[in-house]
Amino acid sequence: MTALEFSLILLVSSLAAGLLGALSGLGGGVVIVPVLTILFHVDIHYAIGASLVSVIATSSGAAAAYVREGFSNIRIGMFLEIATTLGALLGAWLTTRVPTHSIGFIFGLVLLYSAYASLKKRRDALTQQPDPLALRLKLKGSFPSTSTTHQDYIAQRVPAGFGLMTVAGTLSGLLGIGSGAVKVIAMDQAMRLPFKVSTTTSNFMIGVTAAASAGLYLRSGYLAPALVMPVMLGVLLGSLIGSRLLVKAQVRTLKIVFALVIFALGAEMIVNSLRGTL
Repeated sequence: MTALEFSLILLVSSLAAGLLGALSGLGGGVVIVPVLTILFHVDIHYAIGASLVSVIATSSGAAAAYVREGFSNIRIGMFLEIATTLGALLGAWLTTRVPTHSIGFIFGLVLLYSAYASLKKRRDALTQQPDPLALRLKLKGSFPSTSTTHQDYIAQRVPAGFGLMTVAGTLSGLLGIGSGAVKVIAMDQAMRLPFKVSTTTSNFMIGVTAAASAGLYLRSGYLAPALVMPVMLGVLLGSLIGSRLLVKAQVRTLKIVFALVIFALGAEMIVNSLRGTL
């Protein structure tokens, strides 16, 4: 296989990963790392580095649109980025010290959870009792619930959300994913933010989180241009297509397909890690 053929196959595979990630709301990084390691036998550290760059690219494009439409809460996002950035630096530091099979095993578990999270029913219940810390930090806002009205909200259980964000950042740096599922759970379940605000603010945050850890991967030599470029372009293009299809597609069916694919990849990574063949 020539270098050009390998790059084209990577581009197509990454496009599919970005498409699935956009349709499920979990991001292409969840798919691209196991695809690179299992199908293409790429070292997991280089796969994670390529995934982080693709996460930065896709987040930057979508985040601008969500901010413009009034869904993302910049103040809450920047506050929680303190936790995710610290976690991302910790995760990127750990990846050079944790054995490859251990990283693969952890990634497999995260994939299995992501498959479950993609099918889990979400609620849009708004918070009723504001958190005193949220009031002090002004962690509140409003989002367009209809074309003419806005719904107000305020965060709850801020320390719990901050702690979960640290875990999300560590997973992002260690595994090269946006860890959007953990971020959304932290804001939706722990902080009781509306689901649309949680998902769009998470999208705004994952690029910053990935950028924090990508610098350490670059310094360690795990960003290979020949691998990063087709992966980034493919995931970005797939995400753009997925965001357009999301409006018309039967999302429930797509999420079931996505969950089955992710479950299979997660199980494969766990088995390969336990066998020591990853």
